[in-house]
Amino acid sequence: MTDHAAASFSPVLERQHITVRKMGLSDYQVTWQAMKNFTDARSVQTCDEIWLLQHPAVFTQGIAGKPGHLLHDNGIDLIKTDRGGQITYHGPGQIVAYLLLDIRRLKLGVRELVRSMENAVIDLLKDYHIKAVSRFDAPGVYVDNAKIAALGLKIKKSYCYHGIALNVDMDLTPFSYINPCGYQGLQVTQTKDLGITDGLEILSNKLANQLQEKLLKGISIYHHDH
Repeated sequence: MTDHAAASFSPVLERQHITVRKMGLSDYQVTWQAMKNFTDARSVQTCDEIWLLQHPAVFTQGIAGKPGHLLHDNGIDLIKTDRGGQITYHGPGQIVAYLLLDIRRLKLGVRELVRSMENAVIDLLKDYHIKAVSRFDAPGVYVDNAKIAALGLKIKKSYCYHGIALNVDMDLTPFSYINPCGYQGLQVTQTKDLGITDGLEILSNKLANQLQEKLLKGISIYHHDH
């Protein structure tokens, strides 16, 4: 994956634009640096972006995360990041949607942003007749008390990055090596185990559409496959 130059639009346009990039399997460190570079380089005229990708197996720990939530050293790298939240796992078969947004321009507060992200997954699952909920005490999305999507954000000035991860068809074993998101004994699930047969490509597109609907009403959308 390569860093992406900030796209720009004319300030006289009345409609906002968003770019959706599909990046495939992308190294966590490289992606994280690219998000920071994008955010540092952007201006008030920079288009917002959503990056859709998967990561090779990695544990990530939030800025205030406690290392004790990693229960077993199993050879999977642990990376301390600048997002909020505790520890989580990323691996192939999980859709990660990174949101690089100007939240001031979008008139979004942090809680509204989090709720919009959660509702995007809740409504995606509703299309498959699966009832999912959010929890005020533990951000993310849950089905029958099992977590199916985790989220974490970094807000820098009025810009956010990081995002939300939806478990689709992955090896869930590494979640047993941690207290997911800092909660001992928290169960996790994925769309495959809920009977959803649609795979990563279809669900990635549906997640992106739901995020756009919740976050950016009435925008024009540009897709870029990598």
